[in-house]
Amino acid sequence: MKNSVTLKPLNSFSIDVRARRVITVHTEAELFLLWQKAMNDDMPVLVLGGGNNVLFMENYAGTVLLNRITGVKIEEYLDVWHLHVGAGEVWHHLVRTCLEKNIPGLENLALIPGYVGSAPIQNIGAYGVELKQFCDYVDVLHLESGTLHRLSATSECQFGYRDSIFKHALREHYIIVAVGLRLPKVWQPVLTYCGLAHLDPQKVAPGLIYNTVCTMRQAKLPNPMLQGNAGSFFKNPIIDASKAKRFLSRYPNAHYYPQPKGVMRLAAGWLIDHCGLKGYRLGRAAVHDKQALVLINADNATGEDIVALARYVRQQVLERFSVWLEPEVQFIGAFGEIDVL
Repeated sequence: MKNSVTLKPLNSFSIDVRARRVITVHTEAELFLLWQKAMNDDMPVLVLGGGNNVLFMENYAGTVLLNRITGVKIEEYLDVWHLHVGAGEVWHHLVRTCLEKNIPGLENLALIPGYVGSAPIQNIGAYGVELKQFCDYVDVLHLESGTLHRLSATSECQFGYRDSIFKHALREHYIIVAVGLRLPKVWQPVLTYCGLAHLDPQKVAPGLIYNTVCTMRQAKLPNPMLQGNAGSFFKNPIIDASKAKRFLSRYPNAHYYPQPKGVMRLAAGWLIDHCGLKGYRLGRAAVHDKQALVLINADNATGEDIVALARYVRQQVLERFSVWLEPEVQFIGAFGEIDVL
C-alpha cells in the first residue's frame, strides 16, 4: 500500500509524486478522527486544500487529507453582510457567488486559485486588496483535543504581507475549518493597481472590476491545468527607507509599492524580468514568458527541477540588485514541510 495514490492532480505544479493514502473529509469531526488515527498509527499526515501553494519534493510517506468542509451562510444587516464560509469552498466560486447576490468587495480577488481555508494562511491579496480588509474571524480545529476555536482577525490572526499566525505559532496543531467575512454595504472601488487605474471611480461597478481582473489574470498568468505552477513563486521583497532611497536613485523606473515610513515593497516580477529571465528555461522548469514571478513545470518537472530554477533566479536577483527573494510556496518532503531554499 506504500505510496499507492497519485498526487499529480492534487497539486497545482502537477508534480508526479504519490502518497500512501488520500482521504477526502467533509466535517470537522471526520477531520479530527482521521488525524488522530494517523497519529496513533505513527503516520505523517498532511491537510491540503487545492494544493496551490505547495511543491512536493518527493513521495509523501503518509496520509493526505483533502479539506472539503463546505457551506456558505450569509446574514444581512443594516450596514454590512456577514459571511460564514467553509474552508473547503473554492475561493473564486465564493467571489462569483457574492457578486451574483449583489454583495461587492471581493472582486479584486477574483481568480485567485485555491480554497477558502488557505486564504487566511497567506493573507491572499491582489490588485490592491488583501483578505485582512474583510476577514472578521477564522475558525480553527485543535487537532490534539478536537475543540473548535474562533480567532479574531483584528487581534489574533496577526495578518501581514502574505503572512499570518497560521504560518507560525498555529501551523503544527490547528487546521482552518471556516472563515468569517464582513463586507460593508457602502462599497468603495479599489482602483490603485495600474491595470485598474483607468476605470472611473464614479461610474465603475463591481462586475466591471471583476471582469477586468479576470481578463488581466488570464492574459498574464498560466492556467495550472495546462502548465503546472503555483502562481507567484516569490514574495515581493520589502526594503527599509534608507535602502529604498538608494535603490530608486539607481533604478528610477523600478516597479514598487510605497509603504509607511518610507519602506518600499519591490515588485519581484520586475526584478526577475530585469535580470533577463522572463521565459528562461533550466532543464524541465521555466520562468513564465509573460509573468516572471511565476515558475512553471515545463516538461514533467520534479520538485528539485523547480527548486534548481528558483535558486538560480534568486541568485541572479541578488547579484544584480542586492535583494533577497523569499519563496511563497511551501516545500513538502516525505514527512512534511522542509526547507530547501
